[in-house]
Amino acid sequence: MRGEGRPLRPKLPDWLKVRVRAGGGEGVAGILRDLRLNTVCSGALCPNIGECFCSGTATFLILGGSCTRNCRFCAIDHNPHPAPPEEDEPERLAEAAARLKLNYVVVTSVTRDDLPDGGASFFAAVIHALHRRLPEAGVEVLTPDFNGSGEAIAAVLAAGPTVFNHNIETVERLSNEIRTRATYRKSLEVLRLAAKAGNGIPVKSGIMLGLGETDDEVVETLKDLRLAGVSIVTIGQYLPPSADHWPLDRFVTPDEFARFGKIAEELGFSAVASSPLVRSSYHAGELQRKGEAGS
Repeated sequence: MRGEGRPLRPKLPDWLKVRVRAGGGEGVAGILRDLRLNTVCSGALCPNIGECFCSGTATFLILGGSCTRNCRFCAIDHNPHPAPPEEDEPERLAEAAARLKLNYVVVTSVTRDDLPDGGASFFAAVIHALHRRLPEAGVEVLTPDFNGSGEAIAAVLAAGPTVFNHNIETVERLSNEIRTRATYRKSLEVLRLAAKAGNGIPVKSGIMLGLGETDDEVVETLKDLRLAGVSIVTIGQYLPPSADHWPLDRFVTPDEFARFGKIAEELGFSAVASSPLVRSSYHAGELQRKGEAGS
């Protein structure tokens, strides 16, 4: 059995130890329970969940809580036959965003290969519901690859998100080993299509470090993302959710993250977030505003 005899997670260095404030997050959790909504904060075991919930925000996870894929880095449940989407979820999500008084809403999803369009029309419905309920709020979507469908990507973009995000996740050499069905080249094509069809909508992507990549491979990935039209990039530390997930290769130091961030800026990204605790949606509104100012 993979992972047998290995600790759940290696001891964290000081720079990855998060101080959790006592109380303050119950209101967010209560709203999510009341409206029967999932978040990637809980589903993906994000280390920043305490900070975000205490700050009155969350990243919404649509289309259920189970993924049709089973990537080796991800904590979200796998189910090849998940329940059908709940048609009222877009309105419930918009209600939650309104109760939380969000001025920037981040929406991601499980991957739904069982749906004809991969869930693209559902993303569009969520964006429209948020625009109706909170017309002044920004809406960032973090999508799966939709199996590379240009029609699906165009449908999401036509709904008018503030930012279109799709994560490359890792370097090309490791991609086929840790991802299910998704490929490095397919993700680059998704990003290219989004940049081409987005009519100025910024395209964002993210990479995790600590899976076994080399420094040169990280730089090559950043170059590939920039050539694909990505203007906002996040770089964060991979933390294995369990002993049965892809093993951690190393903890990348804050100085190394700063160096990669500087390289990304030199490559022409308009906004870069590069540090151990960075995740795709972490302080996403601030990063979008930075990208807008730097474009």
